[in-house]
Amino acid sequence: MSDLIAKTAIDQRLTGIVTPVIEDLGYELVRLRLMGGKTATLQIMADKPEGGIEVDDCAKISTELSAILDVEDPITDEYTLEVSSPGIDRPLTRLKDFDVWQGYEAKVETTELIDGQRRFKGELAGVEDDEVLITLEQGTIGLKFDWLSDAKLVLTDDLIRDILRARKAAQVDDPSKFDEIETEDPSEEA
Repeated sequence: MSDLIAKTAIDQRLTGIVTPVIEDLGYELVRLRLMGGKTATLQIMADKPEGGIEVDDCAKISTELSAILDVEDPITDEYTLEVSSPGIDRPLTRLKDFDVWQGYEAKVETTELIDGQRRFKGELAGVEDDEVLITLEQGTIGLKFDWLSDAKLVLTDDLIRDILRARKAAQVDDPSKFDEIETEDPSEEA
């Protein structure tokens, strides 16, 4: 099966180290990339299974991963650990992502040419067995998940609106997200 979470051998090795830690904390690994540069960056995108990861969640994951990575020491050179949310125009790295984000626009790339093209942009139509369904101008096509090299949501007004509505609804459902309101008893004033 295609691995859009971790593409290179070192990324896959690192995924084996960090995934149990992330899952034990109650999160899911969305993507991992070790990127070069003057100082390498280990970029980890994580999310809650129901979505909606916050800055405090990223800090908790970062603290736990730092400890395990110091012990395992899989990266020989100096690096920076960066833990973040997948963002609104998130990468689609797991087969289930294509089902969860059904109805939204996405860009999908394949490793090989399919009918003369590698890049497809259209509305996600879910999954069927091991195929990602995407509706293009010509109609709905199925692309085997193993054929994919990259996929991400397209930032649209509909996507932004729906994400903001979902976050607002989650805050209303969870009163702990709000500061406590202090009230004064008017009978105590004199």
